[in-house]
Amino acid sequence: MTGAAPAAMTDEAPSSPGKSMRALMLIADRTIELRDLPQPSAPAADEVQIRIKAIGLNHIDVWGWRGMAFAKRKLPLIVGVEAAGEIVAVGSPSLTPSTGGAEFRPGDRVVAYSALTCGTCKACRQGRDNLCENVGGIMGFHVDGFARDLVNMPARLLVPIPAAVSFRDATCAPVAFGTVQHMLFDNAKLEPGETILVQAGGSGIGTAAIKMAKAIGCTVFTTVGDDDKAVKAKALGADHVINYRTDRFEGVVRKLTGKKGVDVAFEHVGPDTFNGSLLCLKRGGRLVTCGSTTGQSTTFNLFQLYLQQYRIFGSFGCSIRNIHESLDKMAAGLTPTIDTEVALADFARGLDRLESRRVFGKIIVNF
Repeated sequence: MTGAAPAAMTDEAPSSPGKSMRALMLIADRTIELRDLPQPSAPAADEVQIRIKAIGLNHIDVWGWRGMAFAKRKLPLIVGVEAAGEIVAVGSPSLTPSTGGAEFRPGDRVVAYSALTCGTCKACRQGRDNLCENVGGIMGFHVDGFARDLVNMPARLLVPIPAAVSFRDATCAPVAFGTVQHMLFDNAKLEPGETILVQAGGSGIGTAAIKMAKAIGCTVFTTVGDDDKAVKAKALGADHVINYRTDRFEGVVRKLTGKKGVDVAFEHVGPDTFNGSLLCLKRGGRLVTCGSTTGQSTTFNLFQLYLQQYRIFGSFGCSIRNIHESLDKMAAGLTPTIDTEVALADFARGLDRLESRRVFGKIIVNF
């Protein structure tokens, strides 16, 4: 990811090889330490160097913390899957975003794509970045991530932050908002006026899904785990909020829809809710899922699947285009719901809060 570039353009002081920077490292399962590491070298010709300003926490961080990596990785590993920062040096004066636009300059604010895609395979050329055939790994999960003061990244993996969007909010674009944008509009094809069930409406992606669906006039059903979250979900715009600890959500949804069901089920919980979500769909309904926090396997009724003509979409991550779309929505006023902001040294506390499910919205780690 790094390389020599004597002609790098700089504004704010870039890295100084030999000097140290802070980095948050997973050194063993469930063991994270804040360490001093050497700063990276100057960016290569196709790279920029970013000073990280904030990272967002997601369940994939929890999976990595627990040791649930989907591929081999080496520890210690710098954590952090989702980040926003400011360019401090560019390897070449003519580097531009992959989608076109003005050249990158020191001082530009950017978010970074969270996977090291190849940029050359068919999927990448078609703008389907999350289907890259030669992906080098997910940052902070398979390879070193963003929880460090400075990082060199390929310019093609960066997206400019609109002037109206803060670092805090922009940090949520690469994973939380981008994932929801891809799930709802690329996969489920959610349309204005439709009905949608959002599982775990208090999560980072759940809150984003509620807001995005309401923004186009959908009727939103959502599940939460306590009455306090129910009040907050209502305040976000959810039309019907169901406490799954006291009510069977599938029964409530069927009753409120006159036994017709909803058009779309937004799933990311897994076995605990998957079959219930299917039961909430109307004939021809669409279920889209991006997660499985309660387990990795489930069974369902194939007769029900084809008789009801359900459509089930697996969704992972997003495209760079989805990040642009997410940032545009933030600039227009559709901002993330933030639960907690913590300092870098308190990263573990934020991770504990996320794992405990007490969270309502996103947890941001500020540098």
